[in-house]
Formats: sequence, C-alpha cells, structure tokens
Amino acid sequence: MKIEKMRKKSIYPYSEWEIVEESFDVDSNLQDETIFAIGNGYIGMRGNFEEGYSGPEGTSVNGTYLNGFYESEPIIYGEEAYGYAKYSQTMLNVTDGKIIKLYIDDEPFDLFKGKILSYKRILDMKNGVLIRRVTWESATGKRIELHIRRLVSFNDKHLVAISYEVLPLNFDGKITIISSLNGKVQNQVTAGDPRTGSVLSGQVLITEDKRQFGSFGAIKQRTRNTQFTLVCSMENELETDNPYEMQSELEADWVAIKYIVEAKQGKKIQLSKYISYHTSRDYPEEKLLENAKQTVEKAKISGFESLLAQQKQYLEQFWYRTDIEIDGDLALQQSIRFNEFHLLQSVGKDGKTNIGAKGLTGEGYEGHYFWDTETYILPFFLYTNPEISKKLLEYRFNTLNKARERAKELSHKGALYAWRTIDGAETSAYYPAGTAQYHINADIIYALKRYMDATDDIQFFLQKGAEMLFETARLWVDIGNYNPRKSNRFCINDVTGPDEYTAIVNNNVYTNLMAKSHLEYAYKMANLIKEKYPKEYEALVQKIGLSDIEVGEWKKAAELMYIPYDEELGIYPQDDSFLDKAVWDFKNTPEENYPLLLHYHPLVIYRYQVLKQADLVLALFLQGDSFTLAEKKRNFEYYEPITTHDSSLSPCIHSIIAAEIGYDEKAYQYFAQTARMDLDDYNGNVKDGIHSAAMAGAWMSIVYGFAGLRDFDGKLKFNPIIPDGWKGYRFKVTFKARLIELNITKEEVIYKLLEGEPITIYHLNQALTLELDKEVKVNLTPKLEAVIFDLDGVITDTAEYHFLAWKKLADKIGVPFDREFNEKLKGIGRLESLELILNQGNKKLTEQEKLELAKEKNEYYLELIQGITPANLLPGILPLLKELKENGIKIALASASKNAKTVIDKLQIKEYFDYVVDAAKIKKGKPDPEIFMTAAEELNLPYQNCIGIEDAEAGILAIKAAKMMAIGVGKTDSMKEADLIVKDTDELTLELLKQRFSINNKS
Repeated sequence: MKIEKMRKKSIYPYSEWEIVEESFDVDSNLQDETIFAIGNGYIGMRGNFEEGYSGPEGTSVNGTYLNGFYESEPIIYGEEAYGYAKYSQTMLNVTDGKIIKLYIDDEPFDLFKGKILSYKRILDMKNGVLIRRVTWESATGKRIELHIRRLVSFNDKHLVAISYEVLPLNFDGKITIISSLNGKVQNQVTAGDPRTGSVLSGQVLITEDKRQFGSFGAIKQRTRNTQFTLVCSMENELETDNPYEMQSELEADWVAIKYIVEAKQGKKIQLSKYISYHTSRDYPEEKLLENAKQTVEKAKISGFESLLAQQKQYLEQFWYRTDIEIDGDLALQQSIRFNEFHLLQSVGKDGKTNIGAKGLTGEGYEGHYFWDTETYILPFFLYTNPEISKKLLEYRFNTLNKARERAKELSHKGALYAWRTIDGAETSAYYPAGTAQYHINADIIYALKRYMDATDDIQFFLQKGAEMLFETARLWVDIGNYNPRKSNRFCINDVTGPDEYTAIVNNNVYTNLMAKSHLEYAYKMANLIKEKYPKEYEALVQKIGLSDIEVGEWKKAAELMYIPYDEELGIYPQDDSFLDKAVWDFKNTPEENYPLLLHYHPLVIYRYQVLKQADLVLALFLQGDSFTLAEKKRNFEYYEPITTHDSSLSPCIHSIIAAEIGYDEKAYQYFAQTARMDLDDYNGNVKDGIHSAAMAGAWMSIVYGFAGLRDFDGKLKFNPIIPDGWKGYRFKVTFKARLIELNITKEEVIYKLLEGEPITIYHLNQALTLELDKEVKVNLTPKLEAVIFDLDGVITDTAEYHFLAWKKLADKIGVPFDREFNEKLKGIGRLESLELILNQGNKKLTEQEKLELAKEKNEYYLELIQGITPANLLPGILPLLKELKENGIKIALASASKNAKTVIDKLQIKEYFDYVVDAAKIKKGKPDPEIFMTAAEELNLPYQNCIGIEDAEAGILAIKAAKMMAIGVGKTDSMKEADLIVKDTDELTLELLKQRFSINNKS
C-alpha cells in the first residue's frame, strides 16, 4: 500500500519552540484542545478555555485527567465465556479546577459573543507554559486585553497554576472575576468508534464535601464503584490598584470565589490561581484535604513567577539531555520537540502509573496502558531520562500479582500481563485482539533487558526485574508444545501478533522470536545470579518455587523454537497460515473505507493478507540480529505493500527498517508522517488525544532509523545517514551513566562524551573509544572501500565448463539445449538453472530427482574445472586484484557457484580475497541482492561504499537492488541497468573504478 498523506498542509505555523494558534476556529477546536493540552504525567488538562465554551454541541470536550485515577464497571457481554475480562477501567474526567469566568459589567467574556479583535494562543514547549492573548470587544463596545498563562508543574505533580491578567482598554466600570471548582463533570461516551470514549454515562464522581474560607476552596468527591477519593482545592490571589470586594459561592458541586473590581481604564487586574489534585490512590483519605491545602498555600507563597522559573529550570535540564536539533527542516524540528514535550507531559513518574495511548490529553482508549509503553515509549526515556524508564518498569513489577492472577484465571503457569489496563487487571473485552496478544509478556521483558543493558542496574534486577522475568518466562513453556508434525520444534499456537488484522494464529513469527529471546534471557540471568548472587537467587527460588529443571526447560524451548520460513519466496510468513490467504483488494478499496476496522467485520479482514501495522517488520527491528540485511529487504518489500498503517504505531517502524536497507526517501516519508501525525492530524482523530507511541516513534525514527542506533547485547552501535533536505542533526543519548552527543552532517559524524568515564562504542563495527570532552570524527562521505566480483565472465570464464556440463546432462535426459539457451542461465544458481532446462523440455520430476540431476551436473562440472590454471584468469584481473590489495580496498567474491572456492584455489588468487560468499547459505539467488548484501555485511562496510562487477543482467540487477554501484562486463544490451559497462576485463583499473565511483556519488 502506498505511503498515505505524505506531507499534509500544516495546521499551525512552523516554529522551533512553539505551537501557535493565530485565530479562534470552532471547526478545529476539538483538535486544538488536544494540541494545546498541558500536563506533568499525573495531571493532564485539555486546552479548554478558562471562561468555558458556549459553541455548538460536539465541538468541545472539557477534560482534566489524573493518571491512574479511574472508575470501573462490569463489562456487559451478549454472550459470555469463561475467562473473559470482567470489569472495565476508565480514566475519569475529574473536577474542573481551571474555571475563571469574566464579566464586563454584566456581559460575560465569551468568544462566541462580542468581537475578537486579536487572538493568539501559544504552547511554549521550551518553558512549559500555555499562553493566550486576546483582545475582545463586548456587545456594548467595551474593550479588554487578556493575557492568560497556565502551567502544570513538573516539580510538584499535584499542582496547576494560572496567571490571569485583564486590562480595560477603553472604559471604567465593573469587572467581575469568578474563580471556581466544578465537580459536576462526566466522561465522553463512545459513539461507534471502539477507540474513543467509554461506557460511562452521567456523573461518576459524587460530591461528599465542600470547603471554603477566605480565598481557599475545595471539593471532596468519591467514585461510585472503585471508591477512590479525590480532593481538588484552590487558592486565589488578586493583585490590582483598583478597589475590589471578594465574595464566595457554594452550591451542590460548585465552589467559587468572586472578585468584583471597580476597574479603571489602563489599570491591570491580575488573578493568580493555584489548583491541586490529591487522591486516595496516593495518600490516606484523612490526609487528602490537609495535603491539598498545603500544596496550594505553598504555591501561593511562592507566586506564579517563581513557579514559572522553576518550570523553566526543570525543562532546561530535560531539553539539555533530550533535544534533537535538526538543521534544514523547520517543520520536523517543531514536531520532534512537540512530540518529546507531550511525552514528558504524559508519562507517569512514580512507579504506580504508566503512560496511556492518548497520554493525558483525551479519553481515547479510556486512558489505558498498552504494550506501546515498553516497545515504543520506554526506549525514548531510557536513552534520555533513564530514571523515568525505571519507573515504567516498576509499574509492571507493582502489577505483577495482577499478572499472576490473570495467568491463573486462564489456566496458565506464571504471569500474564494485561493487554490493556490501568491497575494491572485485564480490561480488553475483545480477546482476539486483546488477551490473545501474549507477546506483551515478551515486550515487557525485552524492555527490561534493554534497561539492564543500558544501565547495568543490577540492584533493580535483583529486587524486581528477576521476579518479573522468571514468572513471565514460565508462561511460554506452559502455552507452547513440542510438535511432532514440525520435527518436535517448540510451537506457540492460537495467539495474535502485533498486527490486529490477523488474529488467533499459530506460530506468529514475531511472537515466537520474542518468546525465544525472552526464554534465552531468563535462562542466562537465572544462571548469572545463581552464580554471582546466590543469596538473592535462593530467596527468589523459595518465593516463587523455581527449580533447575524449569530453568533448563527455558533453554530447551528457546533452542527448539519453531520459526516458519517460506523457501519459495525467501521470506518469513507472518504465521503458519498467512501466505495461504488471498491478498486484500487494495485497488478497489475506497479511500473512505480506511481504517478497515470501522468498515468491515473482523472475520472479513482476518481472511486476507492485510496488515493494520508492522508485525514481521517489527520483528526485523527488535530482533534485528536474527536477520541478514538481505532478509530484511525481502521481507520489507513483501509486507510493506500490504500494510494499511491504520495503526499509528506502524509508520515509524517502517521508517527505521527503510533507513537500514537503503530506502532513504521512504524512510524520511514515513518519519514525516509519524512526526507530524498529531500536529497535522494525519489520522483525523487527534481530537480524541495524542498518539503517544507514535510520538516516541518519531524519536525512534531519527535515533534508530537515521542514526542507525542498535543496542544488542549491551553494545551501542551507530550507522548514521542523513535525509537529503537536511544540513545536519544533533542529539544525545544516555548509556551506562555516560552522556554521548552525536553531531551528524553529510560529511561526517562527530561523537563526543559529555559526561562519565571513557566508553567504547561502535560506528558500524569500528570500535571508537570516547573520552570526556574529546571529539571523535568519522567521515561519512562515500568512498570506495570494497569491490565485489562475480566469478564467471568476470574473473575467469568458467561459462564454457558450465555449458558443457549442462549440455551433457540435457542430452542424457533428452532436453534440447544450445548456447543461446545457455545465456539465460548466467548469474543464477544450479537448481534455478535446472528448473529452466526442465521447463524447456516440459519435464516433470520430483524434488529428489531434481536434486540428483543437479548433483550429477555438478560432478560433470567438477571434472571439467580440474584443468583450470592461473592462465585462465581473464585479462587485467590479476593486476586489478593486486592494485586493490595494495591500496587497502577490500575484495569479495559473490558467485552463485558452490564451487567458487575451488576455482579461485585453482587460479591461485585466494590470498587476494577478504571474503568469499558461501553460495550454499544464500537463500535467494540473483537477481535477489542477498549475495551482494551478504558480502558487504561480512566486510563490515556500508553497501554504498561498494562496487559490484558482473557479466549478466541478473547480477547487475542484484547489485543495484543492494544499493551499490554496478559495473558490467560484456554486451551493453543485456546489462542496461549498469552504471558503467566495459567490453573486456582488461579495461578495469582502480583509477577507472574510483573515477566512476566519484561521478556516481556526485550525481
């Protein structure tokens, strides 16, 4: 499927550090409320106006949310079965504390009344404050200027502060300001889209108490079912040279402080409002009011400007470690900062809360936490703010008992983490795309392993991580089986992988690979702590009843894990049955029918090869060391066209793999879609909240994609590229208590250690030792570093021997064969050649018969090549090999012949080759690029720094597909894709290769 909506028209003007709304537009108000939301990981406030909203119904969702504060109700099923999730959990819209109503005489300030003379709203991401400036004229012609600033404190998770300034421009008169708390709130109700809203209707929070004295006010409320208690409090301070009086109002769900000011033209009136939220999920109920009061009183003493200065200081440290600077792309510079800022605003930092799919900006997905955290979001924090990533893992440890309960409920051993949850209990009512996604266990442990590799935090592992690891590993051995029909390989059946358009399948490759990694890590760490920390290991053994036999089973299951593979296509099928399905009819699917989940029954979708999001392609990334570069390319090329990207999780993963396999432009396009997904509302649903995983995916697309970071086995490796339109980019990563900066331009990458002890990192496979404040530069300008030769027709002419051997075999089996037909066999493998010959003679043979014939042909060939000597080297080849060797240019042989090593031995040129590809290990022959990509990988060189030399069209196509420069030897009409064609090998010199390489890279 095409990359959709590559670069939509921007909604907000481009700016490095700000999101600016320059006019009020009711049509975009819902999305604006999400974009201008502010929070601190505990409190989230949508970008609603302090004065309220009187616009058309359905154009605003007024929302304030507390991370981890939820209501629960029984899930109602038409037909229920054992083990279904029992209760929903919905993050609640809580007491509205931001209300500040303004009256000019008796005329309310309202954007739908009077005249808006000027309007600007700014999300200042550098300083963490929301700013609104409005010049407004009432119906009677009275003009005011408003300057409103709002912040949700990063330094005190319970605190919100608002500075509200009013300036009368052309009148003297009464101005009334009413600062309120409103407990009469409710959640958005779902309306057809399962991703939005909740089943809750009406008011859920029941007001139990109200307090008001002086400028202080508070409301105490309780949830109906979960019985959580909440206290929202406020303190107010009015500053003005104008006379005023203060009054109070108390109603059923309402507390208000009213200021009536005798305003004078040109004299400012400023209200500072301090709001706090405290719940029984953090404190004993009897302490809530006292804590709430202390928070706002302390804030009032500090004052708004002091709180703003503290906010700036906090963010200065955050941006120092986190900021990505992009030179030459203002749109993407703005969006990456926007995404990082919203991630900081959304993530729980206390070990008791996590990060929802919509952050704290809207009610989509009911505020639930998913696998998104560990797979997409945790890496962002791990490499920028590792303490936050630790807290996210602590949340999983703190919900481990719920995971044990869920496993027991499903008759499993160990622990099974909930697919979607707030407090750890499973809340997914649709098990095919919920509970069946067992891979969440492996996703969480993958994140744990990443954390350990990047921090070496052994104490966390001993105290919490090991128990999570071992309990979740138990599950795999329990749900899998050794299948005699698959050579007793370990199979995992009836699961759903990341792709939710394919459900309840056997041997999902992503799941099996992640489970294998999980079990290997469990086995490794069990043995490690048993040896090095025997006391702690024995305590854990006693606590969870772990045995050596069980640990051994983890190793066995991992070693025998079944990974489906399709030999014909040379790809990994997404699962056992995926390739047996018809491909979805993308051509005749109307654009308006996307996302498919809103227009087709799940069973319709499940019957086809169609993906909602990256599944096998995600495995190519997370388990990247299990695949060759050629395998990544083949699998990407198969799965990308059948992926709808109906999930916001998908584009970033495709960007990362596209960058790795050389599709630089496609990588950039997917990155742009990911990075500006919310700012430009790519999916048309930002009104329901941000896409937090995609936001982290934008960071991943740069750091894992363009910069090529890989973190397998505790080693930090980079392989940077730079998008065409960029001049450069710069970012930092935290790794093993070091802070490392990368500054990447088209010419070079500069690595610099800013904090910590010296460390060895890798550029490709080149080890670099970084020392404090010392730059290490690596040239990125393409340069010729390797030449990869074919054998036949390039180094020697064994084509005649092949012809004679095939001719002898063809005559024996009675198939016509001549030199013209022999030309079709150039560059392809033995079995593929035999297939063409058999087809020529309409011969139908069994696989065993084909193998025997191929062996027989090889024996003829081996007899013929025994007479090869150095005299059989083609003209100019030996001088070229010597010249390459003398100048430090690496040399590889990429021949489809399984006898290539024998031939170069006979030619006495073995010493010149740094690597000879073993054709027997190549899964797909030319024109597939695998053989050339394998050569580059084994030489530890980027493909763009290699030249391939071939004499056949299939070989030239393979070189080009490997993103290398291709030189052809022979006739021009058969190698039209070559970058350069020479008639004879004696024309090949190092000077010619360098000259042509330089021309190619300039163009």
